[in-house]
Amino acid sequence: MPDQGMLATAATSSASHDTSAMATGTSLPIAGAGLVGPGITSPPQPRLGADLLSPRARALHPSLTLGIAARAKQLKGEGRDICSLSAGEPDFDTPAFIRQAAAAALEAGHTRYGPAAGEPALREAIAAKLSQENGIPTRREQVMVTNGGKQALYNLFQVLLGPGDTVLLPAPYWLSYPEIARLAGASVTLLPCEASRGFRLDAAQLERAITPATKLLVLNSPGNPTGIVLARHELEAVAAVLRRHPHVAVVCDEIYEFLLAPGHQHHSLAAVAPDLAGRIFTVNGFAKGWAMTGWRVGWLAGAEPVIAAAAALQSQSTSNVCSFAQYGALAALEGSRDCVRAMADEFSQRRALLSRGLQAMAGVTLPTPEGAFYAFPDVSAYGLDSMALCERLLDAVGLAVVPGVAFGDDRCIRLSCAAAPATIEDGLERLQRFLTAL
Repeated sequence: MPDQGMLATAATSSASHDTSAMATGTSLPIAGAGLVGPGITSPPQPRLGADLLSPRARALHPSLTLGIAARAKQLKGEGRDICSLSAGEPDFDTPAFIRQAAAAALEAGHTRYGPAAGEPALREAIAAKLSQENGIPTRREQVMVTNGGKQALYNLFQVLLGPGDTVLLPAPYWLSYPEIARLAGASVTLLPCEASRGFRLDAAQLERAITPATKLLVLNSPGNPTGIVLARHELEAVAAVLRRHPHVAVVCDEIYEFLLAPGHQHHSLAAVAPDLAGRIFTVNGFAKGWAMTGWRVGWLAGAEPVIAAAAALQSQSTSNVCSFAQYGALAALEGSRDCVRAMADEFSQRRALLSRGLQAMAGVTLPTPEGAFYAFPDVSAYGLDSMALCERLLDAVGLAVVPGVAFGDDRCIRLSCAAAPATIEDGLERLQRFLTAL
């Protein structure tokens, strides 16, 4: 693309070399506009901005959390005391041994292009983890490494879905699921799971929602934003429905696998129902369990033909995940899990602190979170939609939380316990003060 400064200089130079042209009305070449002069109309300038966007881009919904985040940043810049319980990532540093492994990989020269599907050693380690820890027999060819769990979902949806397909999505849901589905040309059918019944998915409700157009069911356990953990009997009930509908595939987002409240256990659907493993896809990554959100290393596992197609798609989009980051991820899988357990234990204490505080508030309904690091209380008794409540909460008492409408339930708000206990207690006090004043 020509340098605009050069074009401007050229235009100025032309004019200075022939000032008589202006006096006589002779047309001059103007950079980017063609010939203009008496009787000559300049062609329209290239369209710039929103009118250039494709229908696909126009259909995207911007994150509803951005307004709250921008307002919180503005208030903090003005000197306001802001307490944020909105974070969707661990507040811990990546463990030192993982950072050291990535640094060693850098020094060893792992800085070049790699296989689009991921480093073979990491794919082998992920396959071994799935086989040994999750009970899902997996070979390397059934695994690909992605730029975080989000790209794993994007790749999968792109190679499975198209116009006319429907995705079944229990609500509340992580806010990117419906957008990624629509980008693939599919439509989304929500399965409402209200706080009044613990945000649980009912198998009969699932069965009623399935149609010939249904292509994919999304399961997220432990769940964001609700913190629910699907028990084995719930997964068995889902599997029973799926056996009656062989055209429906499932993606299981297990990114919060290690973050469980005491007394709860993570189960993988492909292990609970091995006869369905050919149409179950597992998404996971290193972001939450190992505090590696910025590393962007996730994975997708499932039937080999689908993984091969997803890897081909990735080869034509982002290509391989950062090479040396993959060696850090390999160290995470092969190293001690003491760091994972320590972070999970800390989150359990914080989750309990946040839950107790919310459940003690009048007019607040909160099914006890069983995993992840969120609480998703129903605050509809106060008569405000979630966006209005969050905006007023920020302005009145300086507390930043996320409106539930972003997750498909306008009656709720999401609070994160990915913050120090003192910050959680401060946030609870501010919320109580605000609600009392309503």
